[in-house]
Parts: sequence; C-alpha cells; structure tokens
Amino acid sequence: MLIDSHCHLDFPELKSDLPALLARAGEAGVGLMVTISTRVGNFDELKDLVAPHDNVFCSIGTHPNNAAEEPDVTAEELIAIARHPKVVAIGEAGLDYHYDYAPPDVQAKSFRAHIAAARQTGLPLVIHAREADEDMAAILEEESAKGAFPFILHCFTSGAELARRGLALGGYISFSGVVTFKKAQELREIAASVPADRLLVETDAPYLAPEPFRGKTNEPAYVAKTAARIADVRGVSADALAALTTDNFFRLFKKVPRAALKERSDAA
Repeated sequence: MLIDSHCHLDFPELKSDLPALLARAGEAGVGLMVTISTRVGNFDELKDLVAPHDNVFCSIGTHPNNAAEEPDVTAEELIAIARHPKVVAIGEAGLDYHYDYAPPDVQAKSFRAHIAAARQTGLPLVIHAREADEDMAAILEEESAKGAFPFILHCFTSGAELARRGLALGGYISFSGVVTFKKAQELREIAASVPADRLLVETDAPYLAPEPFRGKTNEPAYVAKTAARIADVRGVSADALAALTTDNFFRLFKKVPRAALKERSDAA
C-alpha cells in the first residue's frame, strides 16, 4: 500500500469531508498519511483531528510563510510538543522567497530552530523550499556540519543542484502531483535519478492535484496517480514503487509503527 507522507487534513477543504476522504484513500490503496503542521499555535486542533484515526499521524512546526506570525517558536517548544505519540516529524519549515509573507531572516531563524529540534529528537524535518535553492543548500550544509539531522525536501520543485546537495547530506526527496504536469519534464528527470532508498511520494493536499485532477481539490487518494507517474519514469511497476516508497517512509519516519499500515492493509 501507498503512504501519503505530506498532506493538510486540517485545512477546511479536507476537514469538512474527512470520513469520506479517508475511505477514498483506503480504496485507492493509500493506507497511511501524515498531516503536516503549518502553525505551532494550531497544534491542539491538529492533535484532536488525528486522535481517532490509527493510520493518521502529524508533525509540529511553523511554515516559512507563517514565520512572522510565530517568530519566537523555540527548539525547546517544538521538542516538548513532539513528545506527543502522534507527532512523528518536525515542520514544515524552511524558506519561501516566492511570497513576501515573512522576511528571509525571520524565516531562517525559524528554520534553524526547527533543525535544532530535529537534531535533538531524531524526528525527520519536513522542509519547504521555494525559489530559495542556494540559501537552502547553504543552511543545510552549515547546520549539518554542527551535527547530522534527518530531513526530507518535500514537494520537490527545485533544481537538480539542490537535490544533489540535499542527497549528499543524507536527505530524502518527496514528489507531489507537480511531477505529473505536462511542463514538468525536468522534474521528472530528477525523480528518475533520485537514489531508490531516498524517494518518497505525497500529495500536499489540498494543493497540487496530479493529472488528470489538476485544478481540483487534491486529497490523499490521488497520491496513487503521482506514484504511478514516477514508477513510469523510473521504469518500474506501480507495486514496486509503492513497496519502495513505503519502506523508505518507515526508515525515515521511525516513530510511526509499521502496524499502523499493516492493519489498514489487512482490512483492505
């Protein structure tokens, strides 16, 4: 079965239809998902959302576009919240220069706090990088020199050089529905070249629905379309790609019990 390693089930477009959405995910062969935090201040809502579902987990973090709203989030605060049994990752955090919602220095400060939390907890850091390749690579290399930490470059849409430098540091790369878009040939070439043990798939739902659903609200079930496209460009079967990315997920997201997926697989 597949895993959606990054979605936002607490966003209104998905939360309003959650029972049906989870059912559709199961029918599509998606047996587990991680809903990603974008504001530390919203954690109570997030933990209540995941609590009833044995195959839904969450992260804790401040999205770079929200960094100015939560400029004083500390590594210690993130570490404390990450003790919750359902919190399996730090983030998403990083750098976004496409929008001007938070100054770059505020984003960088927040990002470094999240890196410190990932380093100390051993939980993977979910990284958002948009139009900030050089600064992102520089921070990752500088911080890795202080001590390694697990991380994933999520919804990868950056250039091959950031992919190379991130992989060299031991990072993972996750692809969303963007990889299915007609003009994303360069991205597909990167997806084809990522080492087999560093590859993940996601939706980033409710955004970036893959073809043939582009322009519609995305949901975890659609990760199957993204996985199928990546399988095609890598020359492997869809089942092989699912098995590969599932193994990679559990290697990176060590806090998630494999039984959470097995139970869903048995039920299916």
